[in-house]
Amino acid sequence: MEPAKQAAAFFDLDRTLVAGSSGIFWARAAVDAGIVTRRQMVRLLGANLKFRLRGSTDESTDAIRERLAELVAGRDAMQLRRMMPEVLAGVLPRLYPQMLRIAYDHQDAGRKVYIATASSQIVAEMLSDVLGFDGGIGAVPEIIDGKMTGRDADVFPYRDGKAQRILELAERERIDLAASYGYSDSESDLPMLRLVGRAVAVNPDSELEAIAAEEGWEVMRFDQLGRKLLALGALALMGLVGTAGRTVAARRSAAPPAGPRLRTPWKRR
Repeated sequence: MEPAKQAAAFFDLDRTLVAGSSGIFWARAAVDAGIVTRRQMVRLLGANLKFRLRGSTDESTDAIRERLAELVAGRDAMQLRRMMPEVLAGVLPRLYPQMLRIAYDHQDAGRKVYIATASSQIVAEMLSDVLGFDGGIGAVPEIIDGKMTGRDADVFPYRDGKAQRILELAERERIDLAASYGYSDSESDLPMLRLVGRAVAVNPDSELEAIAAEEGWEVMRFDQLGRKLLALGALALMGLVGTAGRTVAARRSAAPPAGPRLRTPWKRR
């Protein structure tokens, strides 16, 4: 006789489980690890800021993915794993305590709790371990001979892809999706929210807010901190741009004046 199916709760990460975006901590850790330059970080943060200000769109998501793929292709996979403590150190203080209590209430009621994010699988798993959740779903990078290729090794967990990964997990873990819960801030997670029996819109964007009203879904709002962090992110980006500009200017002014070009006997013509 097969064991009875068990309900679960699935939590999106950015602006749902944590205030603001986890992308800024990825960028900082990547600079510290030598994976990206400061200038590349500024570009990444700019794209991420537009993503948060304008909301999640297929175009913005694809643009960020392509840029990240170019940056990590050929890099040692161990570098990515060693970045995680720094990423988690930035993310953990921004956890919504209300959402953490809800997650633990689900566990106390006998439901499994999972993080479902388009961020890295490593982040999803490590954060899940730290919080005492039951697992995580995230983007899985393809690794060949210890090097990242910039491609995905599994279905990318965004929009229909996230729903597909949840379906596969539910099949493996015998999860009753009709009795399960889903939490997200974005219209892009509609496939996940429609997959479960109880959808909850958390700090919803305008599209999801309208759909939640039509569907009669519960809406939760406590994103004041998220708005402050977004504003601070914009200021930080402006500061980084200014710092980068001043650094370049200082280097140019400190450089000795160009003199006449001298031919050297070993230079090929």
